[in-house]
Amino acid sequence: MFSFLSEPNYPNAAIGIESDAITAIALERQGKGAFGVKQVATVPLAAGIVMPSFLDVNISNTHQFSEVLEEAVASAGLLKQKRWSVALPSSTARTAILTLEAEPAQKSEADEILDWKAEQSFGAPAVDLRISRQSIARDRDGRARYFATAIKLSVIDEFENVFERLGWKVGLILPRAVSETNWLLGTDAAGDAMLISGQSDGFTALILRGNEPTVVRSVTCDANEIDDEIYRLLMFYNDRYAREMGSTLDRLLVTGRYIVPAKVMEIAADALDHATSILSSDEVGLHLPDRNFSFDELAAPAGLAALA
Repeated sequence: MFSFLSEPNYPNAAIGIESDAITAIALERQGKGAFGVKQVATVPLAAGIVMPSFLDVNISNTHQFSEVLEEAVASAGLLKQKRWSVALPSSTARTAILTLEAEPAQKSEADEILDWKAEQSFGAPAVDLRISRQSIARDRDGRARYFATAIKLSVIDEFENVFERLGWKVGLILPRAVSETNWLLGTDAAGDAMLISGQSDGFTALILRGNEPTVVRSVTCDANEIDDEIYRLLMFYNDRYAREMGSTLDRLLVTGRYIVPAKVMEIAADALDHATSILSSDEVGLHLPDRNFSFDELAAPAGLAALA
C-alpha cells in the first residue's frame, strides 16, 4: 500500500511531535509483527512553542523547541542516535483521496491533473507543497485513485532546519495519523479497519480495506462535537459500504486523549448495528512495559520506528 512505509533502511528510532509534548522512542523486534519499547521518553512542551498549522508558521521559538527535542532524546538515552523518522502533528498536513475522472493519454497530463486536484483539495498551490501520492485500488466505476498527503514546504523547512542544526538525518517525515496507520497494515483480516486519530481541534479518520485507504476524513470541530461527527462518519460508511457493497467494519484503532474508546464503541454499535472491537496496543503489535506508558503518545512515533 503506502510505498513510503515499505522502503528499506529506516531507523528503529523516531520522534513524535505534538503541540504539548515531544516523544523520543526506539523499538526492538519481539517476533514477527511484534515490537517492544527499548527506550522512550516524553517531555512536556510549553504552550505556544509549537502551534500546528497547515498554512501558517508552526514553530514560534526554535531555540526552545530544539532544547526540548534534545531533552527528550537525552531522557530516552538516545543522544548517540542521529538517524530518525519524525511524526508531525496531524494539523500540519492534509490528506485526501484524489480520483481521475478519465484516463489521461500521458503521464505528464495525469501529473498536471493530480496537481490541480491536490490544489483544490488542500487549498494551496502544488508548487508550495511536498505531496506524497500513492496509487490505490480503482473505485467501483473503474476510475484511478491516489492517496495523497501534503505538507507545505515552508512548514517542512521549519522542522528540518532545527533537525539539521542538531546534526540529525531525518529520512521520513509524516503526519501523525498516517504514521499511526502503520499499525493497521500487513494483516490478513477480512473486514475493514478504521483509524480515528484525535487532536484538540477534531480528528482524522482513515478507513482501510485490504491494506489500502478507501475513505479519508479530516474533521475540524469542538471537543463536544466529536462524538456526533464520528457517528456521522460511521453512518456514511454503513450506508455507502456496508449496505451497498456488503463490507464489514470490524476493527477500530482509536488514538488521542480527546477521544474516549469506550464511547466510540457505543457509537459504532449504534451506527453499524453490530459490535466492533477497539484494538489495544498489544493487538496491533506494540507491547508496552507497563501502564505508565500511553499508547496515545507512542502510537505515531512507534509506528514509524516499527518500519526498521
